[in-house]
Amino acid sequence: MFEPSGSPRVFGLPPGVDFPAALVDGMLRRVEGAPPEALGRVHLIVNTQRMARRIQSLLRGGGARLLPRISVITDLGRDWRMADIAQPAPPLRRRLELIQLISSLLDQQPGLAPRTALYDLADSLAVLMDEMEGEGVSADIIDRLDISDQSGHWERIRTFLNIVRHFTEGRGAPGAEARQRKVIQRTIERWQDAPPRHPVLVAGSTGSRGTTQLLMRAVAALPQGAVVLPGFDFDMPDHVWGALDDPMLSEDHPQYRYHVLRAALGLERIARWTDAAPPSAERARLISLALRPAPVTDQWLEEGPNLRDIPAAMEGVTLLEAPSQRIEALCIAMRLRAAAETGQTAALITPDRGLTRRVAAALDRWGIIPDDSAGMPLHLSPPGRFLRHVAELSLGALTAESLLTLLKHPLTHTGGARGAHLRLTRELELHLRRNGPPYPGADDITAWAKAQGTPEAQAWAKWIAGTITAREAPDARPLEERVEMHITAAEAIAQGSDGDGLSELWQKEAGEKARAICAMLRAEAPHGGSMTATDYTALFTAILRTGQVRSATAPHSGILIWGTLEARVQGADMLILAGLNEGSWPESQPPDPWLNRALRHQAGLLLPERRIGLAAHDFQQAVLSGEVWITRSVRSDDSQTVVSRWVNRMQNLLDGLPAEGGETALEQMRARGRTWLDKAALLEDVAPVDPAPRPSPRPPVEVRPDRLSVTEIKRLIRDPYAVYAKHVLHLRPLNPLMQAPDALLRGIVLHEVLERFIKDSAEDPRHLTREALMTLAQDVLLREVPWAEARALWLARLERVADWFIETEIARRELAMPTAYEVRGRAVMADLGFTLVAEADRIDIDAEGRLHIYDYKTGKPPSRKEQIHFDKQLLLEAAIAERAGFGDLAPCRVARAVYIGLGGTPAEVPAPLDEEPADQVWQGLRDLIVAYRELRQGYTARRAVQRKDEVGDYDQLSRFGEWDITDDPAAQEVP
Repeated sequence: MFEPSGSPRVFGLPPGVDFPAALVDGMLRRVEGAPPEALGRVHLIVNTQRMARRIQSLLRGGGARLLPRISVITDLGRDWRMADIAQPAPPLRRRLELIQLISSLLDQQPGLAPRTALYDLADSLAVLMDEMEGEGVSADIIDRLDISDQSGHWERIRTFLNIVRHFTEGRGAPGAEARQRKVIQRTIERWQDAPPRHPVLVAGSTGSRGTTQLLMRAVAALPQGAVVLPGFDFDMPDHVWGALDDPMLSEDHPQYRYHVLRAALGLERIARWTDAAPPSAERARLISLALRPAPVTDQWLEEGPNLRDIPAAMEGVTLLEAPSQRIEALCIAMRLRAAAETGQTAALITPDRGLTRRVAAALDRWGIIPDDSAGMPLHLSPPGRFLRHVAELSLGALTAESLLTLLKHPLTHTGGARGAHLRLTRELELHLRRNGPPYPGADDITAWAKAQGTPEAQAWAKWIAGTITAREAPDARPLEERVEMHITAAEAIAQGSDGDGLSELWQKEAGEKARAICAMLRAEAPHGGSMTATDYTALFTAILRTGQVRSATAPHSGILIWGTLEARVQGADMLILAGLNEGSWPESQPPDPWLNRALRHQAGLLLPERRIGLAAHDFQQAVLSGEVWITRSVRSDDSQTVVSRWVNRMQNLLDGLPAEGGETALEQMRARGRTWLDKAALLEDVAPVDPAPRPSPRPPVEVRPDRLSVTEIKRLIRDPYAVYAKHVLHLRPLNPLMQAPDALLRGIVLHEVLERFIKDSAEDPRHLTREALMTLAQDVLLREVPWAEARALWLARLERVADWFIETEIARRELAMPTAYEVRGRAVMADLGFTLVAEADRIDIDAEGRLHIYDYKTGKPPSRKEQIHFDKQLLLEAAIAERAGFGDLAPCRVARAVYIGLGGTPAEVPAPLDEEPADQVWQGLRDLIVAYRELRQGYTARRAVQRKDEVGDYDQLSRFGEWDITDDPAAQEVP
């Protein structure tokens, strides 16, 4: 295949060329006229399985022929001559062993990192160890690092790295990178003793890894060996290559790795593999100039004027600068849809997985499913979410939210009757929302099922009690035990209460992938020591994040979503390079918790900029294709974005070449992008809809409420629409699933405390003490309030007012004695068919037989003016007491009606009975009810709310926000 040569053979293909196709073309040309077996004798070594599959596909499409032997670099270790090299330890095992060391370190130095980062730290340390082995960096080098100008932090890290070194040196199995390096070294030694006589090619790799570069250098020196580099920039002058010597300044350049390879081989020139060229040679020159190393960008002034016909070179490039990520995704989806309609193959290339999900969601409106090479992260798939929910059961007491989340999951109870399960889940949810508790236990669920009175509900509740409740185990336990408990519980929950069929947990591709990861974790658990529930949950989630699941639905063959790795080996009619913002492409480099940039350089390890350089190489390759879109969003969800450095360089270069047509080309690129932004605006444009008016419904008189409580009279005055929604439409707001320790609950608990305290002290005055009050409060709070923080806060508030309450209670006892508690009363307007009901917190009777009505308020009691005009609760209770009585108490005169405020500033606020006597209050209520017995009287929304920012239960129903309180109410006849 090759003529004898005294120097290493290294070939290149320029950026923008379909590398696999050009590689195959070059091989076929070099065996033209040779015997048929010549191609079959070629050993082609590529860097990825994707590259191997693409090359095989291209070769098979050219007719019948013998195919070359194609292998991936990692396949070299499968040779029988490598059998004595120990197989690498499973990556998870090494990470579990490192977790134990890091956990001990965090126990000694808690400020070093949060425990939730255990797996991430172990993973980054394992990656560092693999990198050291792959780059041939001895662990002894860590001891010799110059840290004189570093902080004490680095000294601690070096000490810890040495501990890890001694730990790993005692292990028999090497890491994957260490074994691969041994395989490559032995292969090279074998070639040196007996060089292969058949052609050996290494193609598609940039040599960014030390082990791979060793192989490339060895192959290039073989008698029939050659290296073929993808995306080699033949337009870069020699003096620019010379400017790449310093890795601290140049490693982020797309051609830096090729400079290192040339220097290692002593090559001054790289030959062309074929005469294949990018679609636009002028665009290739422009991009090459734009991406020059930072120290030599002054060459723009020299070489920029030599560029010719820039508008024609950039004619196939569209620059789309969207106002938001959502609009960017919509425009991309529209362009992909247009490609699907015309039969064009279009590929979206971006490392931003969030953006690809947005695009896929936008395509769904047209029924287009893109062929996504990465798929969905496993931890976001149904099995992944389900397994994470089950793992979280061990963190603490089961919450109603966690229970319902699991019961509603689509994989729960899939081995039995799922319909009955969903019906019972709905009924249980309604019960928990209405009655609680926020932390349901097995007894609570069993009691609810018993009240249902069906064997089906009781069997279902028994299944919940046995599989979901009481699984908290926060303390440290052996990892083997935790994994077994976790997987067993997950299978039981997925199976269900009454089914003997196969659940769907481990089915389909996502289930199979999740099962494989669980099996791997189960096999390696003995190496993980003991873990708390928090550490285990974080570990399991981190392991799931490493998996990807492709959709089982058949995708569109011409609409593709690629990561940058896939884009290196495949071709399409048009490419969309999306998410070109700093932090997205190139991606932000995660901080190295072990070695900083300077120490990495000292040790001979790869710099963080290596990934940026590879991403720059991917960008240079893709942007030189025929039709290209470059897209970015000007703003993210919460801030202004920064344009990608490569796009920024390209824009600056074009802006600086007005005479050569650079400004014109850039404006044309943006104009093509604005065209699609305008199309997106048209797609999203909707016909304006008039806002809803302020409602004032007028239902028939016969359906209007004929029974209200004294507290609802205030609502009828301030927000009549809420009374209409509750009593006419019979709508009730659902309580939140996790009831918060809010003012309502605090009021209920405080009422119970005071009722019991007043009863006890009335029977035995010796109990009228601060100590008795606080002891009783502690008992009630412990029983009724499951939130420790709320209990402590409410108890502290009660302590602040306890002395005041005892003092004023003694004064109240001198006026009258407590007689009735939480007693109900009702008064009827017979001619109107209306009943007013009330429940008095407490009624005392004095020596003259007069009533003293008290109402406890945990907040600020209503003022005198508020009681006169709006909040008539105590005034109406006094009217009921004088007209109809409360409970067993006969109607009699009311001497006092007082609010007892127990807020931050305790106070007694009396009702203005002198200004608003009972008969007058009753007549005022009658007038109000008569008014609402008239058909023309509507229930106006937010008629006289106390505060503008007050939130009502029915504001969404009334569509508040489309109107405000300055709008006139619109009468609405309700049939």
